[in-house]
Amino acid sequence: MTRSASSIPASAPRAPSAAGFGAWIHGGAALVWLPQAALLAFAAQGLRDGRGLDAVLWPAAGFLLLGLLRAAAEAWGSRQVFGVARSQLSALRAQAASSLAGRSPLDSSRPASGLAASVLAEQAEALVPYLVRFQPAKRRSMLVPLVFIPVIAWFSWVAALVLLIAAPLIPMFMAIVGWRAKAASEAQLVEMGGMNAFLLDRLRGLATLRSLDAVDATARRLGESAQSLRHRTMAVLRIAFLSSALLELFSALGVAMVAAYIGFHLLGTLTFGTWGRPLSLGEGLFVLLLAPAFFDPLRELSAVWHDRASGEAALDALDRLSQGGLRLVGASSDATVNESPSAASVEIRKLDFAHAGESTVFHDFDLHVTAGEHVAVMGPSGAGKTVLLSLIAGLVPATAGDISIGGVTLTQDTSASLRRQIGWMGQRPHVFAGSVQDNVALGRDGVDRAQVDAAMRIADLGSVAQAHPGVALGEGGTGLSGGEAARLALARIAASSHAGLLLVDEPTAHLDTETAVRVADALIELARGRTLIAVTHDPVFAARMDRVIRLEACA
Repeated sequence: MTRSASSIPASAPRAPSAAGFGAWIHGGAALVWLPQAALLAFAAQGLRDGRGLDAVLWPAAGFLLLGLLRAAAEAWGSRQVFGVARSQLSALRAQAASSLAGRSPLDSSRPASGLAASVLAEQAEALVPYLVRFQPAKRRSMLVPLVFIPVIAWFSWVAALVLLIAAPLIPMFMAIVGWRAKAASEAQLVEMGGMNAFLLDRLRGLATLRSLDAVDATARRLGESAQSLRHRTMAVLRIAFLSSALLELFSALGVAMVAAYIGFHLLGTLTFGTWGRPLSLGEGLFVLLLAPAFFDPLRELSAVWHDRASGEAALDALDRLSQGGLRLVGASSDATVNESPSAASVEIRKLDFAHAGESTVFHDFDLHVTAGEHVAVMGPSGAGKTVLLSLIAGLVPATAGDISIGGVTLTQDTSASLRRQIGWMGQRPHVFAGSVQDNVALGRDGVDRAQVDAAMRIADLGSVAQAHPGVALGEGGTGLSGGEAARLALARIAASSHAGLLLVDEPTAHLDTETAVRVADALIELARGRTLIAVTHDPVFAARMDRVIRLEACA
């Protein structure tokens, strides 16, 4: 069996869009201004012709009804667009989270947890205004001018020509500004993510910072990061205001030129541009009312232009989280194999493995561990002891070779189910903020309070005051000693009824002699009737195993 050590790329998030029936209703509501403007112009012409109040009443009623229709369409459309946007954001977050969950814990390119949390929880929210405000504004800016220009040109080709000249200048200059806006937004999000990652890391190590008297230095660095973020945020706002100023300038010039033309035309000074006949007061007013409405979608687009920059920067950040990296073998597989709590044999044949860009760790490596055998793996640092356990667990893919557990070959299709038959204990087990019971159960189906109690008795945690199931623990194991945290990790293995193979990495490292003996006793008792492969530098612990395998570092 040959596997590539390169990553299995996850599908990158596609650029989302809130397009749909509700979006088109929301965008098309702006076109209601056409009949409204016509009614206003008709009423003005009626008053000019001397028809009195009767010329105003029914146009006013029609104007009111159309206004209510427009408001209802915009409200309903906005609600639909918002619902679609939230759904798409949830899907992108789930995709990014799934990609992160599928990456190997040994992947050195994994993003910092603070950065990932900042992108998923905070920066991703920038997609909502991008979908709810920018994209509808962009759609209206394309739809409304295409409808208004022919209508205006029907009455005056000069007025239409003025608007056609002024309109393209706006998106052209906004695009130029937009390139800089996107770069500024990306820099702002990177600065924000870096500051969040720095803050989370320092909060986790707050006790260490206090012991080293480095709290003030950390506070100064955090203050410098906050000031840098403030400067980058202000840079984004300056660009947003610049784009709004550009639009207001060109739209004001366009409306002013149309108004000047209509005024001089109605006065008889300018007689061209109306297809051979002069405009009436109503027609001139109709064209004049459409001119500012022609620029309204572009004005709205300018107001939300910074949402585009922030949204695209957030989408890029989610895209980076969704990139493949070093994947767990079979991370997306749902295939199952027969699960049994009985001991499992391990067979490794012709195994090759090397970290990307580094020297070979294993070449043509063979190993056979019989079911129920307890094996100690020893060797110098860098010999590949931890890597061997990771390869057996499918946490990293081998370059070449076969790994079989209980007679089932580890593949993309079987690895997920095989991992459910493996109990894992790393060198430094992580303790999550939460109750002891939650830290032992780890959210696994079928692990109830009775199993947690039994697992804690096996791990000899009954006499530890801070290790009762209902006691809350701090992030990183605040309240537990190193030995107690190691026994908590043993309880996690004991709570897994299907763990026929135990993979343990340095279970007695960093422990005093008495605690190391207690952890070793609990582990050996737990491993009765199961297969145990333990990486260790402890000769006393290794002597209690059935066999010792020595690895040598590759030249």
